[in-house]
Formats: sequence, C-alpha cells, structure tokens
Amino acid sequence: MSLSVQGSLFDCAERRSLGDGAWIDVRAGWLGDHDELFDELMASIPWRAERRQMYDRVLDVPRLVSFHDLTAEPPPHPGLARLRVRLNDIYARDMGEPFTTAGMCLYRDETDSVAWHGDTVGRSSTEDTTVAIVSLGATRVFAMRPRAGGPSLRLPQGHGDLLVMGGSCQRTWEHAVPKTARPKGPRISIQFRVRDVR
Repeated sequence: MSLSVQGSLFDCAERRSLGDGAWIDVRAGWLGDHDELFDELMASIPWRAERRQMYDRVLDVPRLVSFHDLTAEPPPHPGLARLRVRLNDIYARDMGEPFTTAGMCLYRDETDSVAWHGDTVGRSSTEDTTVAIVSLGATRVFAMRPRAGGPSLRLPQGHGDLLVMGGSCQRTWEHAVPKTARPKGPRISIQFRVRDVR
C-alpha cells in the first residue's frame, strides 16, 4: 500500500496563532489514499479497551486505543512509518526533535469521546511540545479551549485531515473530542508525539 500526502504542507494550510506562543496548523485533505489505510488499521491494529479511575469510580474509557513507541518496536502498520517520516521532514527542525510515538484512538460511534486534557505527561510544565493528529473515517469535532478562559474552537476533522498543535499549545490550551447526538460512523485518530509525551 502506498500513501500520498500533499507536496507542501503549506499549500492550502492554515497556521493559526492562538496567543502566548501556541499555534495550530490545520490541513484539510492532507493524506491521500486514506480509505485503504482506514480499513487496514481497523482490521490489523491491536485495539484495546482501557479503564480509568475517575474520582471514586473506575470507568471504561469511551474509545479503543493502541500505543506504539516507534523507536523501540516496528510500527503495527507500514503506513504509520511513512506518515512519521513525512511529518518529521516537515516539523523536526522546528521542534528540535523528531516524532517518536504513534498513539491511536478508535472512536467507534458518536458515544465515544475524549475529555478535556493537554498532552504533557512526562514533560516539564514549562516545556513546549508538538502533537500531530491525522484523522481517518467519520468527521468529528476537535474542540479546543484556553486554560485561562476565553473563546473556544470547534474544528471539524474529516477523513485524511491533519491537525498539528505546537508551541505552548499543550500547556496553555486543552482539547477534547466530545460526544455528539448525531449518529456517527467510526473514526481513527493517529497522534504522533515526541518522546515522553502521551
């Protein structure tokens, strides 16, 4: 299987400053050949359910997940290696380090979600990091809100779209994929992160 991506990330890309050193790149239709990749990931990834302590209860995480350290193990699908190489070609110089992991979430339907959070585990509270998210499958809203309060963003992420959060974004903003009342088909989110960020 071959994957095609736009020749230049910034052809039709929108870099948006969010203030306080935070920014996002939004690239609709960045990934070509996404139907085949979606089907293959659905069938071949070792998806697993998780449970988490939430206050006084242990609850099912409302999505399936799979996490891979691409410096320590081969990727579970060759398409992930190709996407990582392309994203590192674009962003590693700016970040000063490459993307090293691929985390994946399978949102099975409209009731699956992820709560408000920032991807900062294992990093200093003052260190900037970059997270790149490739979306496959059904369009879902990617919501963002400033931690200090203020207007939020609702960014529809469709099949083959790329969203990159950089600068202080993980420290100064939170993001979520909310449940929706409208029926939705499955969506796979592939998150490429640098070391020690989850």
